[in-house]
Amino acid sequence: MNTLTNLYDLFLARQDLLWIALWEHIQLSLISLLIAVFIAVPLGVLLSRKQKMAEFIIGITAVLQTIPSLALLGFMILFVGIGTTPAIIALTAYALLPILRNTYTGISEVDPAIREAARGMGMNSYRRLMRVEMPIAMPTVMAGIRTSMVLIVGTATLAALIGAGGLGDLIMTGIQRANNEYILLGAIPAALLALFFDFVLRITESRSKGSSFMPIVTVVSLALLIVVIPPIVSSQGGGDAGTILTVGGKEGAEPIIIGNMYKLLIEDQTDMTVDVQGNLGGTDFVYNALRVGDIDMYLEFSGTVVGDLLNIEDFSYDEREAYEQARDGIYEAEQLVFLEPMDYHNTYAIAVTNEFAEESGVETISDLAPYQDELSAGFTFEFVDRHDGYPGLQEKYGISFSSVQSMEAALRSRALVSGDVDVIDAYSTDAYLVEYDLVVLEDDEQLFPPYQGAPLLREETLEEHPELKEILNQLAGMITEEEIQQMNYRVDYDDENPEDVAREFLQEKGFIQ
Repeated sequence: MNTLTNLYDLFLARQDLLWIALWEHIQLSLISLLIAVFIAVPLGVLLSRKQKMAEFIIGITAVLQTIPSLALLGFMILFVGIGTTPAIIALTAYALLPILRNTYTGISEVDPAIREAARGMGMNSYRRLMRVEMPIAMPTVMAGIRTSMVLIVGTATLAALIGAGGLGDLIMTGIQRANNEYILLGAIPAALLALFFDFVLRITESRSKGSSFMPIVTVVSLALLIVVIPPIVSSQGGGDAGTILTVGGKEGAEPIIIGNMYKLLIEDQTDMTVDVQGNLGGTDFVYNALRVGDIDMYLEFSGTVVGDLLNIEDFSYDEREAYEQARDGIYEAEQLVFLEPMDYHNTYAIAVTNEFAEESGVETISDLAPYQDELSAGFTFEFVDRHDGYPGLQEKYGISFSSVQSMEAALRSRALVSGDVDVIDAYSTDAYLVEYDLVVLEDDEQLFPPYQGAPLLREETLEEHPELKEILNQLAGMITEEEIQQMNYRVDYDDENPEDVAREFLQEKGFIQ
């Protein structure tokens, strides 16, 4: 009951975000369906005439559907960047198989005697298709379209990871904040939307027998009406046509807060407009988006540049040397510019519950060694594979836990406090360390290098707007670990707007009026 009450309160407070996300989800889904129908139905008809090619072509669409959605979305970034375009391409690829297979099967399984009778009446191939085969096959074709629609609506929630919007934004926010109400605010409308489209298409399917292409034409016409008209209406209101710079951000509150600081400073001191796109996934997603030019900058950390992007094992533990190693290395490798860092370190850490720390007396990472065979760990995907992650923990500390589960960063704190795992990797500025009273163990063997945050920009962006260097470097040496942790807490647990939190900090420090 408490969850339902909280969900209702959240709906009242965030219904503007819900309606925007819902409409984005509908448009994303319908555009993908339309493209899939335009490709798969004609191709299915063609294959019914060229049956030797059918198995090979349908097999290709089957392979496309077996590719994990996250892998496909991540792969698409390298070629078409972030946003709706890669999401639509991926969703269309997933929707092809049911429509293509059902179209081909529906036409191919028309009774040969009926075809022969049509030939006897003097019908050519085109007339047989339009007057005999398609009317008989149409319920099967519509069943394929219905299956694809439900598949698209469900998979579209993952498009939020590459900045395509939709109900996945709300779900990802809930996962990152360990907030069930946000998850339900996105998941319930997504489920209802799938049921609604399934209901509409089921009715169309039941009435399609005996019709040629009219049911498909009806579905396409309605979908086009929904997709095309709203952008025409909304475009009259202005929009973001003047956007020049795009600031990206990884998952979590901190990248969005800092990204909004960049936005506010730039807009205050120039005539440029800045768009902040947060929650774009892990390091690889955002870094690739920067490399292909889909974003102009994002918050990165010196330790991540050295250990993850450059794969340098021999890194410095002096913060200035580590920063310079990251700055020089990333420019030499990719011609990306790493500006001056802020004061705080968002370093990796190993965390346990306060109860376990008190019972076992552990204070340092080395203290975990006697318990390693009894403990299970929950580590992020990046940490499991980094030089300064679990491999480094095994090498430098000689610690290998009894079991290691890989999981999204937002899930690990929940897994720890619920007892599913005993040890997690953490970011030292995360708000859940305070919320759950977790204990961060001392890195007594210096496994983790310095992690100072700074803007990572494309060189082309800085050449076109050289004033950005001075503007963004105003944050150099600013923001303490306590300040950023408190700002993260306000966004994650007090549900404050990241831009408002960023603006308040800049005003307090005198950067903006």
